[in-house]
Amino acid sequence: MSDDKRSLPVAPKDLCFFEHEFIQSNFNVDTFLHDHRKVVKLETMRDDLGIYLKLLRSAMIDLINKDYTDFVNLSSNLIGLDKAINGLEMPLSQLKEEVMQIQQTLDEEITTLSNSLNDDSQIKLQKQSLHSLQCVYKCLRKLSSMLSVNNYMESFTKIDILEQATAELNQLKFNVSRCRSDISVDQRTESKKLEDLLITYLNELFLACIHEKDSNLLIRCLRIYIMLDNITTAELVVKRDIISPIINNILQDEDSQSEFNNLQSIYNRLLNILSGELKQLLDITLYSNRIQVKGFNFLVNSFWIEIEEKIDQQLKHIFAPGNPELFHKRYTETMWFRKKLEEFYDVPAHINILKDHLQYKNFLKKWNLPVYFQIRFQEIAGTVEIALKESISPELIKGSANILILEEFSLHTTSIVWNCLHKIWSENIYLSQLFQEFWKLTLQVCSRYQTWACTAIRQKWHENNKSESIANTNHYSKLDFLIYLYCDVDKFVNRLPNLLRIVQLKNPNPNPTIFKLLEDCLTETSKTITMILPLTTEKIVNELIMHCVIYLKQVSDIPRLYRRTNREVPIKPCAYVKNALSFLTSFRTNYNDIVPMNVTIWLQLALSLLTEHYLTSVTDVLTSVQKTEESLRRLKRIRDKSTGVLSPDAQGISDDEKIRIQLQIDVNAYSAMITELNVPVSDISHLQELAQAVEAALKK
Repeated sequence: MSDDKRSLPVAPKDLCFFEHEFIQSNFNVDTFLHDHRKVVKLETMRDDLGIYLKLLRSAMIDLINKDYTDFVNLSSNLIGLDKAINGLEMPLSQLKEEVMQIQQTLDEEITTLSNSLNDDSQIKLQKQSLHSLQCVYKCLRKLSSMLSVNNYMESFTKIDILEQATAELNQLKFNVSRCRSDISVDQRTESKKLEDLLITYLNELFLACIHEKDSNLLIRCLRIYIMLDNITTAELVVKRDIISPIINNILQDEDSQSEFNNLQSIYNRLLNILSGELKQLLDITLYSNRIQVKGFNFLVNSFWIEIEEKIDQQLKHIFAPGNPELFHKRYTETMWFRKKLEEFYDVPAHINILKDHLQYKNFLKKWNLPVYFQIRFQEIAGTVEIALKESISPELIKGSANILILEEFSLHTTSIVWNCLHKIWSENIYLSQLFQEFWKLTLQVCSRYQTWACTAIRQKWHENNKSESIANTNHYSKLDFLIYLYCDVDKFVNRLPNLLRIVQLKNPNPNPTIFKLLEDCLTETSKTITMILPLTTEKIVNELIMHCVIYLKQVSDIPRLYRRTNREVPIKPCAYVKNALSFLTSFRTNYNDIVPMNVTIWLQLALSLLTEHYLTSVTDVLTSVQKTEESLRRLKRIRDKSTGVLSPDAQGISDDEKIRIQLQIDVNAYSAMITELNVPVSDISHLQELAQAVEAALKK
């Protein structure tokens, strides 16, 4: 590409592009226009392209003029070349014909030689087949003699005969494989019969060794099976003649009939087979530290397969999920049996063989865990929904305010929800295979509780009817409910870490990453539920204000008490001050010993709002008094001008001054009562503005 760049004429520097852009491998007209359109106008780009086009044409003309001589010389040097080529054509054609004749001769010789070699190979194979056929006759006679009933039954060393017969049978099979085209059907049939007879004798001896617990003979029998490449037959014999009768006895035994509901007893008796009848076989073939014969897997191919088949035939009812308690019990007992079965393996690779077995997988699939979870989901979620659908009323409160001090919840709803959360992870409901589903249900229940709490604080309070009120000595208000809800939500959030620890212990995959994900998930849930607390606080404060602010309306009645009534100068606060704060005083008395920190916060917020209302009312009264006072002064001046006589100024304290004095006394009393509530005056918003407003009014 560097050569191409040097061959191009250099574009002037004032153009909007560089010459090398046109020879880029990824050059595209649309892209070129789009990129340069951002810099210059299309008209300018057109002019620049025209200038560079002229440069290219000039460069092309210069190149043609420069190489013109070379082009002319090239054409003159090619004169007479066609005659030289024609002179070479004749010799080359003759050479090609001679080469083709030689190649044909060689191909014919190669074909003849190949046919001769094939004929020789067929003769050798025929000789080999005839020789193997002779060996087949000898092996059949020898094997028939070894396995004759009289010879075999009278011999005290049957295992030796079987080993010799096995070697002879393998020799027979080898020779049969080399003379398949010459051997007769009768010989094949006889060979198959002798093989079946040998396996029959071997099976009988194998079973006798198992019953007599003769390890040496047992090992020799297993090795004969390996020599015969017939391991599956040994496993089938154990399954059919050892395992199957025992399992049938267990399942059909009269005592076991009453134990179908107690699956644990059946599994215990099945495990006894491994430590009893199969112990010697497993010691020889299973355990890596003492294995003597490899290739056998009696635990899977004999024991487990037979158990799975018998359970599927005679105990199908254990898989039914209709009764969740019974299903959980049976499934838990089955998983215990499965774990015990896997403990017999001392190598993880062997455990994987069991887990990957088709019948093992099918057996686990028969346990309908999704249906079981749906039943549990409806049971738990249904209980939660029933509890959360009840309208808020005194019936939701469990007891008196003293319950707030205790660790238990104050509302029946919260108790039910928390019990359901614990129920999810209880031993008689939780299954490790459904960990994700139960964790999701846990988060759903928490989210549902959070939604209910947000809705409950806005619901209308349903009072008890008269008969219930008489019977129930504790009369609860919505304020009480909101306080109990606030405390319950706080306790609920504080208990979630304990629930997380239970969940982590139940987690079948103790991975730090999984633990971190669970913790993050529950932390997010806690934050969401915690958002209920400020909302509840707002509603509590509103409830407190609702009982107090109504009395502040009496501030507007103060002018009527003193205007044109000749009342004495006020020295006592009005009753509305005490009435406005009496409910807060009662509230503090009831709850300060139980939730002192929360009471202080709630009172501070309520008093700040109440003071703001009070300030508004006092400001309105003072403004009204000032306007009335100014109006009276204007009327007086107008009247004096009309009569020409100046009225004497009123002596003593005016009505308006009495009103201002009363407001100051009320505000001071209001501040004093706030101090009695043990709420710092400095924390109350607008209180200082209120005091300054009445003081400023008196100074005027």
